[in-house]
Amino acid sequence: MIKIRHRLQLPTKSKAQSNQSTEDKREEQSMNSNKIKETKMSSEVIKTNKLNTALQNLSLAEMRLVQVAIVDGRDTQRGLSSSKPLRVTALRYAKAFGIEPQTAYEALISAEKTLFERRFTFINERQNEVKSRWLSQVEYVKGEGAIELIFSPAVINEITRIDGFKDHFTSYLLEQTASLNSVYSVRIYELLVQWLSARKATFELETFRGQIGLGVNEYKRMSDFKKRVLDLAVNEINEKTDLTVSYKNKTQGRKVVGFNFTIKQKPQPKKDNKDNDDVKAENGDLFTIDGYSDKQLARITRSPDFIKDYSRRISPNSDMNKDMSLWTAHFVQELKKDASKFNKRPIKDYLDY
Repeated sequence: MIKIRHRLQLPTKSKAQSNQSTEDKREEQSMNSNKIKETKMSSEVIKTNKLNTALQNLSLAEMRLVQVAIVDGRDTQRGLSSSKPLRVTALRYAKAFGIEPQTAYEALISAEKTLFERRFTFINERQNEVKSRWLSQVEYVKGEGAIELIFSPAVINEITRIDGFKDHFTSYLLEQTASLNSVYSVRIYELLVQWLSARKATFELETFRGQIGLGVNEYKRMSDFKKRVLDLAVNEINEKTDLTVSYKNKTQGRKVVGFNFTIKQKPQPKKDNKDNDDVKAENGDLFTIDGYSDKQLARITRSPDFIKDYSRRISPNSDMNKDMSLWTAHFVQELKKDASKFNKRPIKDYLDY
């Protein structure tokens, strides 16, 4: 059993109990020194349709930890074997979901406590029902505001053996679900985006309830289910993500037995195709660094938008995630080396924050 150490908050006035340990103070200082503005990382969550449609019951914090771990596990090839655990820090979690590091730390610890015990169920190639844990191992890293984890064999199979089989896996950008506040919204988004190319999907009621994590006694009345789960999720998905979805009841007689969904992708912003002569700035072309001082370049690399656009270029385990000076020095050098690689938006735009 993994033993978890929390920062001490005991309601007593004794000297021994009122003083934080050196380890706890170090954690708190690390959290405070790494406060960031609200940013969301653009990272791709990829898993097989089999795993995507599995029956599961994760909380929102657990769901988010799984999302980040899938992204980083595939990128770094860590967490996929017992010799290479994947480290997830509170700062990484904070960047991914646009929250303060301290809030991320608390969510991370909460998820770590319970995720190891969570199980999911899927149907294998022999059409047999298989039960599995999400994780085979998890460790709280004392004093560092981080956890290290290793996926279970079943999860490893379903997030790594998908390249070249596009019709059999689901993918979406983590930023699309990062601002969703309901775990039901996240799960329904995952289930619907799998059917985006078909633009429609049908779910049987009982299977659908299991896929989004509802127990047999939760929201049994259809009116409660729609009010507290389905309609809430549909409205949040339509408001905050790249999808527009709607549904109609599937009925047998007067009984609702499922739902028929319509799924559309919202129009994407058109790229500006103006000639280069129309995109000149006072200090030169908007996509070059001509005329910018080192001080201006350093400010550019610290922009929340720059962090959002280019944070995937460094490893989640890099010290640059902990020390902004290392981040700045690295990206100033990269800009000077080849600014053309930083073309997600005009360089000048990063100065305005």
